[in-house]
Amino acid sequence: MMSEHLKNLSWIAVDWGTSKLRVWLLDSQNNILFHICSDHGAARLNPEQFEDTLLELIGDSLPAQGSVPVICCGAVGAQQGWAEAPYIQTPCPPPSFDGATQIRTKDHRLQVFILPGIKQPSPADVMRGEETQIAGFLSETPNFDGVIYLPGTHSKWAHISANEVVSFRSFMTGELFALACKNSVLRHSVADTGWDDEAFKVAVADAMSRPSAFAANLFSIRAETLLSKLSGATARARLSGQLIGIELAAARPYWLGQEVVIVGANGIATAYQTALAEQVVQARIVPAKDMSLNGLLAAYANRPQ
Repeated sequence: MMSEHLKNLSWIAVDWGTSKLRVWLLDSQNNILFHICSDHGAARLNPEQFEDTLLELIGDSLPAQGSVPVICCGAVGAQQGWAEAPYIQTPCPPPSFDGATQIRTKDHRLQVFILPGIKQPSPADVMRGEETQIAGFLSETPNFDGVIYLPGTHSKWAHISANEVVSFRSFMTGELFALACKNSVLRHSVADTGWDDEAFKVAVADAMSRPSAFAANLFSIRAETLLSKLSGATARARLSGQLIGIELAAARPYWLGQEVVIVGANGIATAYQTALAEQVVQARIVPAKDMSLNGLLAAYANRPQ
């Protein structure tokens, strides 16, 4: 039975990433009536499963009559997602409702729209989900001129000017870290938790100054575990530092001399903030989950009335 406070449900915001699904149920004043976080990310689903997955979470809150707009962003719009939503090309403002793709649903109570991603022909690059976080940040900080950094499995450096994404570059740093921890010889050395801040800083500096030694430095982590009893926490920090260091070296044109804002969660965002501080770049952090919702709110506000 529908909860009393959800009788005011006006629309639903959905951030459907590769590994996580976050849903906000909102009233006409954009007050959050209910928030759901699920592990049913897009990578776990085939296209036929998305609607049923969403209904399992919010079906009881939908009205018996009429339909509720559902605004989605993220991997839900990828080729392997619910339905492929198009990309818009840089330079461009972050996508809004006018570029959204409407999905035909079996349940008449759902009126689903997926926001487009952003593409860049040269160097070839794409983003899905991060553009909504950028839109969320710009809705709070219009006329920002600088760089927005979005850490994650595939991190993004986005140059922003005149409320447009001018250019961006993606790095597989997060995915490489996970692969090294789980599928390489370093799985025997790297702890699941723990940290060594000084070892991290040294590794970042080393990777930035000698990126050609990167592969050798990774094996040294394993060798020092065997020969010198290197701790798992220090090994983890050194692996992260090496990977982030070579990313920063390649992304130097984005952060050098720029105002940098990191849109992310505390752990990984703080690591990048620390690494940039060693390069005399004082980046500030804003929470990613807030920016995703802000971007979806901005898209909903721009829908046809």
